[in-house]
Amino acid sequence: MLSYILRRVLLLIPMALVISFLVYLGLDLTPGDPVSYMIPPDMYGSMDPERLQALRESLGLGQPFIVRYGIWLWGVLHGNFGYSMSGGVPISTIVGDRLPATLELSGIALVLSTIIGCLLGTISALRRGSATDNSLTVVGMLGVSIPEFFFGLVAILIFALNLQWLPVGGRMLPGYVTFWDRLPHLVMPALVLSVTMTAGVMRYARSSMLDSLNKEFIRTARSKGLPEWRVNLLHGFRVALTPVIVLIGFRLPVLIGGSVVIEQVFQWPGIGNEFVAAVRSQDYPLVMMIALLSVVAVLLASLIVDVLTALIDPRVRLGR
Repeated sequence: MLSYILRRVLLLIPMALVISFLVYLGLDLTPGDPVSYMIPPDMYGSMDPERLQALRESLGLGQPFIVRYGIWLWGVLHGNFGYSMSGGVPISTIVGDRLPATLELSGIALVLSTIIGCLLGTISALRRGSATDNSLTVVGMLGVSIPEFFFGLVAILIFALNLQWLPVGGRMLPGYVTFWDRLPHLVMPALVLSVTMTAGVMRYARSSMLDSLNKEFIRTARSKGLPEWRVNLLHGFRVALTPVIVLIGFRLPVLIGGSVVIEQVFQWPGIGNEFVAAVRSQDYPLVMMIALLSVVAVLLASLIVDVLTALIDPRVRLGR
């Protein structure tokens, strides 16, 4: 097990390098540059081309692509993440300010969706064909089909504007620093984000549980006279967790990237909101840093999923 994990960790390094190179190349191929964003449109056309070129040179945009990528990568490897081109603020400061808000929102949504989704999926499978099963199936289909921004706008309309129970958006008011102070701002975005995630987990849990209950070892356990709850939960649910863990594991990167849509709808000051602003302004260093964090999160999630799958289901054999 230890040697397998070590090999997988070493494999993550070239994968992260290749993906970061492709992302940097994609940014370089996009039309425009940060200079066109920094200068107002009415002044851009009248500016001296030499001044524009000098400004590009000062930002390091005049060098060849491979040189700029090498400088960026060298800085990252030495802990120097650079500065935002649009704001001049250290990128480490921006990430440090925005990441906790995203982790708070996405972490709560992930925990809620995992617990509720697994519970409802198991209930639906155990009551297959009943009115409860049909109702949960319809709810799950609606949760997967309807876009997140629609749920968010409806929640704002009902709970913020009509009932005025919760604030419209943002994370906190000035001077409010504790979690309980932020809780009213957190309720709507966390619940809306967890709706679609819960629907997906519920559908996977139901399908996996139904498949598990039809296995030979379940019939063997029942023939031994074990209580039904023990057969379903300790034997069936344990095996049924394997595909659910895969689904949940690959949603772990949401803890880094955040839900861009939800953060935009509720104006949540997270890393996803900052990423959208950086893309619009073509702030290459900031976009690359956030993209790199997301890439590392995806690769680590893949490793965690493989290890947890092998631990939960003994039939799974790790590669030699």
